[in-house]
Amino acid sequence: MEQFGKILIIMGAITMVLGAFLHISGKIPWIGRLPGDIIVHKKNFTFYFPIATSFIVSFLITLILWFIGRK
Repeated sequence: MEQFGKILIIMGAITMVLGAFLHISGKIPWIGRLPGDIIVHKKNFTFYFPIATSFIVSFLITLILWFIGRK
């Protein structure tokens, strides 16, 4: 039962960080508007695929987890 409690705490912390990032991301002008992000506007349809933003966020998360996991 102790392990389950730790998992819930970690998932809650991840949810808080993700929520804070989503809240702040509207105030950062370059998030989602990088060269390489795909935006297709049609008459009644908009398709958005942030490839470059996804790569950068993935790289930053990898670096953070790498620094945390080093011994």
